[in-house]
Amino acid sequence: MNNLGTDVIVVGAGPTGLMLANELALAGVDVVVLERLTGRTGLSKALNLQPRTAEMLELRGLLDGAEERSFATVQDGHFAMIPVDYHGWDTRFPFQLGIPQAEVEAFLEERLAAQGTKVLRGAEVIDFVQDKDSATVRYRTDSGETRLSAKYLVGCDGARSVVRKGLDGDFPGVDGEGFGVVADVLFDKAPDGAQKQWRTMRNIGEPTGATTFKGLIPLGEPGLYRFIYGDRASRPADMRPTVTIDEVRQALLESYGDSAIVSEIRWVSRFSDAARQAAHYRDGRVLLAGDAAHIHFPAGGQGLNLGVQDAMNLGWKLAATVRGQAGDELLDTYEAERHPVGAQVLHNVAAQLGLTPRSHESRALRDLFADLTALPEVNRYLSGMVSGLGIRYPTYGTSHPALGSRLSDQDIATDAGPLRPSTLFHTGGFVLLTTTSAHIDTARTWSPHLTTQLVTALPWPATEAVLYRPDGYACWVAPTPPR
Repeated sequence: MNNLGTDVIVVGAGPTGLMLANELALAGVDVVVLERLTGRTGLSKALNLQPRTAEMLELRGLLDGAEERSFATVQDGHFAMIPVDYHGWDTRFPFQLGIPQAEVEAFLEERLAAQGTKVLRGAEVIDFVQDKDSATVRYRTDSGETRLSAKYLVGCDGARSVVRKGLDGDFPGVDGEGFGVVADVLFDKAPDGAQKQWRTMRNIGEPTGATTFKGLIPLGEPGLYRFIYGDRASRPADMRPTVTIDEVRQALLESYGDSAIVSEIRWVSRFSDAARQAAHYRDGRVLLAGDAAHIHFPAGGQGLNLGVQDAMNLGWKLAATVRGQAGDELLDTYEAERHPVGAQVLHNVAAQLGLTPRSHESRALRDLFADLTALPEVNRYLSGMVSGLGIRYPTYGTSHPALGSRLSDQDIATDAGPLRPSTLFHTGGFVLLTTTSAHIDTARTWSPHLTTQLVTALPWPATEAVLYRPDGYACWVAPTPPR
């Protein structure tokens, strides 16, 4: 059995694992990605990038890769299929980007390869052990079994995570009451009234009964749609059997009659409304991210985005720890910051399921809730949750309005002309925006990986400098406010 070594092992080459590996490689950390599958599936799966995820990809110069492969720009989001508008937020991306998960994985893996790191495919993790200094994974390939040791191990291997199960930690939650099915369907003749292009969440989905639902999303290719259907109160006794093509055809017939003519069903999958979250995202040298750490019903299109944002939060912290520039205190903030965000997503998904119109009373509640979403304050609150734009990390001892907030990436004024701040984050380090060079030396004591930029003004009065973390959240200001 071979014995190898590296800095970090990432298990899983989905969006979360690939984003994390990119962050580590960018920081000069030696990373190995183990993926059980022998090749990318090419399956569409998740279909969207939320505004905050688009902002984060832009910080690394990755958004162009997503936009080139996208098929739609969706001008709103939804909460329980009630549209919510993103334009009340200070962002360059007040929309969802329609892009299949397969394309997200493709451009992230291409960028990772350009950094000299490849995914080791066909590598199935068997088990692992850890001690105070390292974690060692045992995995098998066609060539046999191999042991690989690293300073840290990160499980990004999905809802059935081998890494999470190996920790034997708590994964509390509920099994749920219902189910859904997604299928990519090619029509010779699309159902009457179906949208030709995905531009809005309005009229995408609708109830078909007290607890049943259906929906159609155009996928860019002529005649190709994502068909969604299910029942929020009738969960099968066994969720494991594969959904048959005949079952999907019958659901299409029941939903749209014989006016729709199906040419091909390319992919189909069943999902549940189970909701669970790992009690802890870190156990010694082992960490969890993405669906390995949390699962939920795909209400609001938040799942892929939550995982990518986990990776952005963890990446720079883990890199600094591996390089010896930070200790456990910094790495522990990953769980401290991201666990509440994951819990909030599970909570808002449960609230969306609670708006299922099961009775006269619940229909009245849903109608009233839809009226409330027209209020700007309510719309902003809901859209901030599902888009990720409302995330603000807690800071302690100070009360400056910038601290804990995200970079909005609007142009800033410099002596050389307007500058797009996101261009300063491409190297993956800290960024200092300051109106005076006096603060540059002070900020360098925070991190040697620092980009500085003199600006003519900052958005906050009596503020001379703002230091942003590599993931685009403000962590220090000058002058420092009083406690």
